[in-house]
Formats: sequence, structure tokens, C-alpha cells
Amino acid sequence: MKLDIRYSHHPEDMKKYDTETLRRHFLVEQVFVTGELRLTYTHVDRVVFGGAVPTSQTLSLEGGKEFGTPNFLDRRELGVVNLGGNGRVIVDGETLSLANGEGLYVGMGKTTVAFESDDAAAPAKFYLVSSPAHASYPTVHISREKANPRKLGSPETCNVRTIYQYVHPAVCKSCQLVMGVTVLEPGSVWNTFPPHTHERRMEVYLYFGMAPETRVFHLHGQPQETRHIVMASEQAVISPSWSIHSGVASGPYSFVWAMAGENQTFDDMDGLGPNDLK
Repeated sequence: MKLDIRYSHHPEDMKKYDTETLRRHFLVEQVFVTGELRLTYTHVDRVVFGGAVPTSQTLSLEGGKEFGTPNFLDRRELGVVNLGGNGRVIVDGETLSLANGEGLYVGMGKTTVAFESDDAAAPAKFYLVSSPAHASYPTVHISREKANPRKLGSPETCNVRTIYQYVHPAVCKSCQLVMGVTVLEPGSVWNTFPPHTHERRMEVYLYFGMAPETRVFHLHGQPQETRHIVMASEQAVISPSWSIHSGVASGPYSFVWAMAGENQTFDDMDGLGPNDLK
């Protein structure tokens, strides 16, 4: 298991960042590496996220000094979405099969979490997001049909999309983690506009399902001091609570979003108008 650590940043500091510095602190360019488990630990709400791509070998989450506990989930909860071939997540000896697009919630206190692929030639791509937890809730397998769908947007604003809430109070219990997948309809390119902020929750985005030549322009920063981070498919970005949440792409895409913070109220956000942005 490889772990990258990212520290918190004051929005006043971010104003001074050039493109390279902004990308170094907030963008994760390689989430999925064949045969490896790679994680990023951000000090923004102490969220951990990353990818596991098992082939012939089992990959396992581990605790240790970096997390201050013998086991990874001793004081954490975990959300998983499979973006690759069929695979299995083994939680304390219980095997749960995950096909492409299916998710999983694992509660605090589980001792072992391991990842396997059904076919090493077409491995699973498990995307993982974990946040600190204060209580233990049951493990729940979440199919796309079980996820809570919300359709938003309009063709006129180029942002027709369905938000599938996987780890969400409407689907399963969790401590603070909220997680899901947004799928845009053909012809829509904005994942939300005008953008919003939610000072009470940070967010991590993983963009996927993009053609090699497609790029997402992920908007970042405070409303009066915006920046953008150009992203390719299967890259992730840390969006602190003080940052706007919005993005637009040059072609079709989907994304996994995950939040952690003060509450789990999906609509608790502070909307912005076009004139609020600079």
C-alpha cells in the first residue's frame, strides 16, 4: 500500500499558487495503478481516498503509524465504487461481489478489508473514500438500482445529470461520509452551474469515463478568486470547504463525488450567481 499525504491550505495562500503548485497540492494524477493499492491522505477533514487494482494478488487495507491504529477501519468508515471489471471485497471473511458501477459501505471496526479481481486480465478498479467515524454501522452492498437517484439540470444550461446517491441517509447509515456517482446526459458538459460552496463539508471528485482527448476544467478557489485545474480521466481532485464546486468538460464524462464534514444534508449548500464569480 502506497500513501501520499496532502496538507491543508488557507485560501489566502492559494491565491499565490501558479498552475504547477495548484496541481501539486490538490490534484491526484494517478489513482489507479495495475496491481497496486494507492491512497492519498488529505488533512482536509482527514479524508483518505484512492484506488485498488488487484490482478493475481490480493490487495489489503492496512493500519499503522500513519493512521494511529492497528487496523485501517478501527476509527474510520469506508465507501467503495467499482469502476472496472468484476471483483470482490472481503470484509472480515465475508466476500461481497462488486460488478462495474456497484458500491459498498463498510462501517468502523472491521479488522480486515481486502480486494480481489475475478479476472486478472480485466481487473476491478475499486475507488475508495474513507473518513473518520464515531460509530459502527453494518456493511451494505449498493447496486446502481439501490442507489437514490436525483435528476437535475436542463438542456438549456447544458447540465442534465442524474446524481446517484450511494452512501447517503436515503440508502444506508454512515457517520459522516456521503458518496455517489453523477452521470451526465449526452450534450451536457457542466456538472453544476452556477457553482456553490458548502463551508460545512469538503469534497473529493474522481472524474472517469472520458475519452483520451477529453479534459475537465475543474473550477477551484473562492468565488471572488477562482482558478481551474485541467484533469484527464481517472484523476481526482481535493476541493476544500472554502472552494467552489463546479466543472465543465470538452466531452462526455461521469464522476464519483464524496463528502465529509459537519452534516450529511446533501442540499446544505450556499448557491452562487454568475455575478458572484471572478
